[in-house]
Amino acid sequence: MTDVRPSPQTHPEIRPAATILLLRDQPGFEVLMVKRHHQIDFASGALVFPGGKSHAGDHDPAWAGHVLGWDDYDAEQRGLRIAAIREVFEEAGILLAKRRNGEPIGGEACPMAVRQAVDAGTTHFLDVVRGLQARLDLAMLTTFARWITPPLTPKRFDTWFYVVKAPDDQLAACDGRETVDAEWIAPAEALRLAEAGERKVIFPTRMNLKLLAEGADAADAVARAAARRLVTVQPQIQQRPHGRVLVLPPDAGYGAVEEDLETVM
Repeated sequence: MTDVRPSPQTHPEIRPAATILLLRDQPGFEVLMVKRHHQIDFASGALVFPGGKSHAGDHDPAWAGHVLGWDDYDAEQRGLRIAAIREVFEEAGILLAKRRNGEPIGGEACPMAVRQAVDAGTTHFLDVVRGLQARLDLAMLTTFARWITPPLTPKRFDTWFYVVKAPDDQLAACDGRETVDAEWIAPAEALRLAEAGERKVIFPTRMNLKLLAEGADAADAVARAAARRLVTVQPQIQQRPHGRVLVLPPDAGYGAVEEDLETVM
C-alpha cells in the first residue's frame, strides 16, 4: 500500500475553522443543516453544518469579560469556540449565550442586518454580544471531532466540530448570502438524501452524520461525544490496483472507511 502525497511546495496553508452540530429532539432527533450558496467557492450548494474559518476577532482578549467558562479553556479553544458560536449566529441566527441577568435570549437573537454586518466585518461580534448584555457560553459546546483536510485539496482546514443541544427559545433562519436554506433534519434522513443524490453532502459532513446517527437523541449524542477519545482525522490518499482511495484512521470512531477518491473529492 502506498501513500500518494504531493510535494511540500504544493501544500496550501492550513486554516483553523470551527463547525457546530446543533441538535434538537422535537419533533424528533434532528440536526440543523444549511445549504451553502451555489456561488460560494468551497462546498457550493452542499448541505453542511454551520461553520467557517476562525477570525482574528475570535481571539481578542477583550472577550474575557463576555464569555462564560473563559478560564476553563486555553487560548486556542477559546478562539475556536467563539468562532463556532459566531458562525452559527451569522448563518442561522442562533446565539449560544445567556443574558447577564439570567434571562434567555428568546425568539430572534438579532435582526438579519446585524448578522450580515458581523459577517461582512463591519460590525464586531464582540460589540453585538456586549450590546445584548449577554455572555457566550463556551461550555455549551462539546468537542465532537477534529478533521484536517488532505494535501490534495486546493483549500485546507483544521476544523473542530462541536455538538450542542439547541436553545429551546430561539429560531433558526439562514442568512441568504453564504447559506440559502436552513433545515432541521434527522441524521439518517440526511444520509438517505445524499445516497439518493437528492442532496449534495461532502465527505466529512457525511462521515460525521453517520457518527451522529449512532445517538438516540440529543443528550445521548452529546454524551457519546464527551466520552469518545478525540483522534484527529487526517484522511490519507492511498493507491489501490483500481485507483486512489481516501482512508480514515481506524481508531477515529468511524469504523473502516476506504472510498474511491473520485467519489469524495
